[in-house]
Amino acid sequence: MYDQPQANLSPMGVTYEQMLERVRYEGVYPTRERAAEAVRQVMSALGRQLTGDERVDLAQCLPIEAALPLTAQIPDAEHLTGWGFVKDLAARTGATPATARWDIGAVLAIVTRLAGPDLLARILRQLPGGYALLFGQAELRQPQPAAA
Repeated sequence: MYDQPQANLSPMGVTYEQMLERVRYEGVYPTRERAAEAVRQVMSALGRQLTGDERVDLAQCLPIEAALPLTAQIPDAEHLTGWGFVKDLAARTGATPATARWDIGAVLAIVTRLAGPDLLARILRQLPGGYALLFGQAELRQPQPAAA
């Protein structure tokens, strides 16, 4: 017998269809198409912010259909804060900031699980403040020395 090919598998063994179902559940989207749109938009936006090994490693954790929008983007020269990321996505998609934040949360909740804690920590170290919350993590900051 020949082994049946398992298309669209990420290294974690998640197909794109499984990822979409998880995003659909997290975002309470009415259709798989709406979940796919959210994945495409959020991954494209993240691709404009993420660079280097973290970008490559994240793409390897995702099903190819989710990795392509991430890697197809040219990273912006200036990184946006977490709130700037939400506002940028809202402006690019014509959505409200609340809807953009909802979409980001639904998609990045799944991306967080696929990336794992080590890669997620590296990604968050690279990005400006405010992204940890978007990935469903606590925003921990080093205490700043008091001004004298």
